[in-house]
Amino acid sequence: QAAVSHQIRILEDRVGLPLFRRRARGVELTPDGRRLAEKAGEAMEILRQAFAEARAMSDETLVISVLASFAAQILAPRLGRFQIEHPQIMTRVEVESRVADLQAGEATVAIRSGRGSWPGIEAHFLMHLDFTAMITPAFIARHGRPEVPADLLDMPRIDADDDGWADWFCAAGVTTPAPQRHSGMLFGVQVLTVQAAIAGDGACLVHPFFFRDLVARGDLIQPFAAMTRMEGGLFLCYPARRRNVPAIRAFRDWLLAEMAEVVPPEHA
Repeated sequence: QAAVSHQIRILEDRVGLPLFRRRARGVELTPDGRRLAEKAGEAMEILRQAFAEARAMSDETLVISVLASFAAQILAPRLGRFQIEHPQIMTRVEVESRVADLQAGEATVAIRSGRGSWPGIEAHFLMHLDFTAMITPAFIARHGRPEVPADLLDMPRIDADDDGWADWFCAAGVTTPAPQRHSGMLFGVQVLTVQAAIAGDGACLVHPFFFRDLVARGDLIQPFAAMTRMEGGLFLCYPARRRNVPAIRAFRDWLLAEMAEVVPPEHA
């Protein structure tokens, strides 16, 4: 009782007004005390709701928006280990080529390519993206093997309208003509591009690291040493305001550790 009375005196001194009337059998609020109690109650309710929402966010499903090649070659073979380490976190992988709106909540985190600078987004560098022309045994059987990089100008190329081809030809020392828009096949997704290349439909421009198993088996062949590097690289992204959400923190720490082990020095 003495401690409560002491706290009441401190509160009244801070407010500069009497908040309670002392009665023989207790105390009652003054009009000023009732007004303060009402507002203080509203403030406490806002805090209660904020903590409840924070707890709910920590239990949310971790939605990962990711490019198909990264999902197939990096994430899928390893995500099971993350689930074993964090069984309380439910994950859902959404494979898509479009950029998910993280601020609007379309995904919890995303794997994005770019320069790593997006307003309101926390971005962690994962790896550089280096591209090169690749052919397959079926391509060689159907079209012959190119002897010099310039030969590919007159050979079928998948996603031939991709500006990356001009960059690669430049890296290979070849002057290219203006691209012919809407020419040939257009997939825009490396996994599909590689499948078409394996069928012999044309040369492809891909990041060989994502398909190193196919390269090791000889299903994909790099005929020339020329490489071109995308400006920026690949990043793990999420809204900066949500950096302390437990599920995001756990996935960030896990993925960065995984990438440190799997990415070779030339791509790090």
